[in-house]
Amino acid sequence: MTYLVNGRSFAEEPRPGQCLRTFLRELGHFGVKKGCDAGDCGACTVWLEGRPVHSCVTPAFRAEDREVTTVEGLGSPGDLHPAQRRFRDAPGFQCGFCTAGMIMTSATFTEEQKADLPRALKGNLCRCTGYRSIEDAVRGLSAVETAAPGRAVGTSVGAPAAEDVVTGRAEFTMDTRMDGMLHLKVLHSPHAHARIVSVDRTAALAVPGVRRVYTWEDVPRRRFTTAIHTDHLVDPDDTYILDDTVRFAGQRVAAVVADTVGAAEEGCRRLVVEYDVLPAVFDPEEAMASGAPQLHGSEDPFVRDSVHNLLLEIHSHIGDVDAGFAAADVIHEGTYVSPRVQHAHLETHGSIAWMEDGRLNVRTSSQSPSIAKVKLAYLFALRPDQLRVFCKRVGGGFGGKQEVISEDLAALAALDTGRPVSFEYTREEEFTTASPRHPMKLTVKLGAKTDGTLTAFQVRNVSNTGAYGNHGGETLYAGGAAVMIYRCPNKKYDAYSVYTNTVPSGALRGYGMTQPAFAVESAMDELALALHMDPLQLRRRNIVRPGDPLVATHDGPDDVMFNEDGLAKCIDLVAGSLARTADQRSPGPGWLVGVGAASSLHETAPPTEHISEAWITLGDDLVYELAVGTVEFGEGTSTAHVQIAANQLGATPSRIRLVQSDTDRTGFDTGAFASAGLFVAGNAVLQAANAVRDRILEFAASHAGVHVVMCSMDDEDVVCGDVRVPLAELVALARARGIRFTAARKAYGSPRSVVSNTQGFRIAVHPVTGEIRVLYSVHATDAGVVINPEQVRGQVDGGVAQGIGFALTENYQVDAEGVMANPNLRNYRIPTFADVPRTELLLVGSTDSVGPMRSKGMAECCINPVAPALANALRDATGVRYRELPLTPERIYSRLGQSRPARTGPAR
Repeated sequence: MTYLVNGRSFAEEPRPGQCLRTFLRELGHFGVKKGCDAGDCGACTVWLEGRPVHSCVTPAFRAEDREVTTVEGLGSPGDLHPAQRRFRDAPGFQCGFCTAGMIMTSATFTEEQKADLPRALKGNLCRCTGYRSIEDAVRGLSAVETAAPGRAVGTSVGAPAAEDVVTGRAEFTMDTRMDGMLHLKVLHSPHAHARIVSVDRTAALAVPGVRRVYTWEDVPRRRFTTAIHTDHLVDPDDTYILDDTVRFAGQRVAAVVADTVGAAEEGCRRLVVEYDVLPAVFDPEEAMASGAPQLHGSEDPFVRDSVHNLLLEIHSHIGDVDAGFAAADVIHEGTYVSPRVQHAHLETHGSIAWMEDGRLNVRTSSQSPSIAKVKLAYLFALRPDQLRVFCKRVGGGFGGKQEVISEDLAALAALDTGRPVSFEYTREEEFTTASPRHPMKLTVKLGAKTDGTLTAFQVRNVSNTGAYGNHGGETLYAGGAAVMIYRCPNKKYDAYSVYTNTVPSGALRGYGMTQPAFAVESAMDELALALHMDPLQLRRRNIVRPGDPLVATHDGPDDVMFNEDGLAKCIDLVAGSLARTADQRSPGPGWLVGVGAASSLHETAPPTEHISEAWITLGDDLVYELAVGTVEFGEGTSTAHVQIAANQLGATPSRIRLVQSDTDRTGFDTGAFASAGLFVAGNAVLQAANAVRDRILEFAASHAGVHVVMCSMDDEDVVCGDVRVPLAELVALARARGIRFTAARKAYGSPRSVVSNTQGFRIAVHPVTGEIRVLYSVHATDAGVVINPEQVRGQVDGGVAQGIGFALTENYQVDAEGVMANPNLRNYRIPTFADVPRTELLLVGSTDSVGPMRSKGMAECCINPVAPALANALRDATGVRYRELPLTPERIYSRLGQSRPARTGPAR
């Protein structure tokens, strides 16, 4: 057989049944990505005889004697194809994992297809961008700007890796080949709760190519938590690498290591496991009841109450809520339900581990290589110098990679076999074993006077942490932000994080605030209806203002700086935009139209300790090397860090060479989550850049014989009064004296500030089909000083898109045995291009008191008000309040038939 790929002929023959995607990657074409292996996401798109195909569902033999083109063959850095250039200049990507597929699909579009992008792009998914920038790229719109020396902040400069991303050269975790690599696969439990009596490995070890089988008896018996925080004590150490008890359907039972993925999978199938099946409980309310099956025994020191399956409970109050309700003229009470939500980052979890010079190396898809290293060193009793953990570009995270869930088994096998070991999750494993958003049931009770002034505010939150604690405690505390947003003298917050025999829950964009925001903001609209008040006016009357204490679960001191009235401005901007667009009409006869809005506050860093260290060194080539541990997975921190450094050093971004996310080459960094990649690591970069700049200026002033205040940086020169001294000359002089222009600085996540967000929607609802169409979407936020306007817009677009998925389309279905019933992208239904509207972004002209360059992180907070704004618009359109997500057509229709709609026609 002969295969022609990117103009080069290959004589290799594919294996029987092999798909074109894996065949091309084995030939070294790593621009062809794996997102689903089911033809759902389009990340693997290539051209076959000039036509785009999904290579994961195309048999490799069909490419025999036919021309195959991958994104690498379309163009190269410095010689881009027009489609690649458009995606670079829009920019039409964030993490970049879907980008090759998007380019290969859209590069073939006719004008007719460009006029119908919802149809033309239906086979390509993106989880990051919200599709607006992809549409701009397809249409040839450019937003990337060139920054002048020392003027990078405030400019939409392109990402440092842009050309590598659009040409497929950017390396992601699994984009490498190593001699002698073994492959690891996992056998998962079919039972929600069982003891493992025995594992017979005989048949598995007889499979040709199988090298090892590991069970709970073969791994270090050390408890740990998969959750990533600097302070590991905030999360329960309730997990083992492999255990003799399984607590959810999908939990690891055994790991098989083999020469090929197929042999490892066959080895898993041949394992014979005897289980002692135990009673299971799936509902957290039932799990708290007396007599419920217990997941973790009384000997477990990390469980608050093993009898009632409680990981953590919070009981706090401020004032007297009973007196507050007694003083109220109107009381509203309702219960709101938020389901599991999967991150669905297109790059699945994966790690590659190997030994080199007696050291363990782990290349992984993680949001925090530094803490992954700490955990692995603990698990395997390694000294820090015996271990390196690093990331290449990561294909999306959204909190899902704020866990150590693939690194441990890969490391175990590499340490044991001495050979490289690859462990890559399938899409089904992502859905059934990785950590989705916590399902929460919240009961909100509000009391108010007739003028709308809140007198009492009570919330009961029951959170399903699943079989293990992971982020169960921290997300429970984080939910207090939804209570913090409104002034009220009497508040009560009761919250429970409960173990059940379901997949462990974890961190997801919004981190414990998205679910309470849905509940509280829906309840505020219901209270406004009972008061016959405009919902936005009710909010204006009660929102916290500068000078007010940010009171949620306690009234003690905290480290949050609250100096701006950003929330009121956000509400006013959204209200004005909804009024300005009020002439928008329904799509046709019979449609119901409504408007809705919701708000949120979000702290700019987590309350747990967050640390980041940045190093900057000026090289002989006059390029500044910036080393920072933060990972880039689409949140844009690498671009912002380069901009901050260039701004302070009087340079252009092209003179900053970024080294990141490698424990051998960068300092400690807690991780890129909770917007800390900008807020904390950005401050470290700022301080290091200022220190290097000051050293250069002091040296230049001494050399020129002037006072340092007369010196300034100007690209490749230093201006000293009336004299320009070339930076090259200063570097040479400094080197001769043994002086280096270098500095390291650390920053911490305290004090913190807050970000305000308000989302507004105008929607149309069809009462017969239950379909929702978004007619208008507007989002206002106080971003502080904007480092990169296009990146801020992109983060909001992506957050709104994920919020729409959370509210409308994403349906994590679990059967009666605790097993996910729809573990694939096609049936889970993240938003497609056709599902996501363009959102008008309104920026409050604000600054921040503690953020780098007075900026605020935008990657996380924007999702929080989206679902309640949609639910409020649905109530406005139909007259029916829906208190459970997602708002699927079936759920909408089932209740519209029982209630007369409030009105039809155009929105107010």
